[in-house]
Amino acid sequence: MKYLYYSGCSLEATALEYNRSTRAVMAALGAELLDLEDWTCCGASAAEATSYLLSLVLSARNLAIGEKTLANGDFLIPCSACYLNLRRVEDHVQRDESLLPKINEALKEEGLQYRGKVRVRHLLEVLAQDFGPQAIRPLVKRNLTGLKVAPYYGCQALRPYGSYDDPEQPRSMEPLIRATGADVLPWSMGGKCCGAALMTTKKEVALELTAGLLKAAQGADCIATVCPMCQMNLEAYQRTISKSQGEDLGISVVYLPQLLGIAFGLSEDTLKLDLNLALTRAFRDKTGA
Repeated sequence: MKYLYYSGCSLEATALEYNRSTRAVMAALGAELLDLEDWTCCGASAAEATSYLLSLVLSARNLAIGEKTLANGDFLIPCSACYLNLRRVEDHVQRDESLLPKINEALKEEGLQYRGKVRVRHLLEVLAQDFGPQAIRPLVKRNLTGLKVAPYYGCQALRPYGSYDDPEQPRSMEPLIRATGADVLPWSMGGKCCGAALMTTKKEVALELTAGLLKAAQGADCIATVCPMCQMNLEAYQRTISKSQGEDLGISVVYLPQLLGIAFGLSEDTLKLDLNLALTRAFRDKTGA
């Protein structure tokens, strides 16, 4: 299978381990990732505050480049914020006929045209629907029996475009995790917000939301995520939250492809586990990572 691959800004910097582990796991599954030449930022959360049209054009530019690379192809996007922004272009153009000419008027400055022919998909959707546990099990070289995982989806991978799963009670990660031999922590927090960028604007609110997730995950050996912002909030603030709550809420936090990669027997360097901020000795002992 071939996919147009859009890493986005975070995966080239603070979430490099997500990028590297995604590439490694997709290669192990036999998928070919086609990188976009001259891709640019999707606009993140700032563009729309400046201009609604700009926020669409920034993402549409990447989609137009993708259409030149693989017409009618699938965009595979690991970052949930990038997925939300690119998927939003696809959705808004379908619902408002006046948008496409405006977008293309801006894109023609670079000789680009967006036709709406490519399909935007989150990494989790691709892993769950195109591969699934039946593709994962034969690749498992390091059985993760005895490991308990709390699957955490966050908001943007599921809302408002997560048609591949239930945004209130998501389950798409669970068969993938169980295929490695690991157990899934029964919890109801998988689709709850971590606070996202509120950690930089209303920190007390974000800390409270993240604390609720860390508390609910106690009893698991790790949390598996599919979003760089969620990963950062869950990893980087454990010490601050533990101190404020008066209890140790430390827990390993890994990206889903890192967890799959461990089960596949991929090396620590390949999965860039050295870049994770929260990886306990107990987790390493249980997984052999």
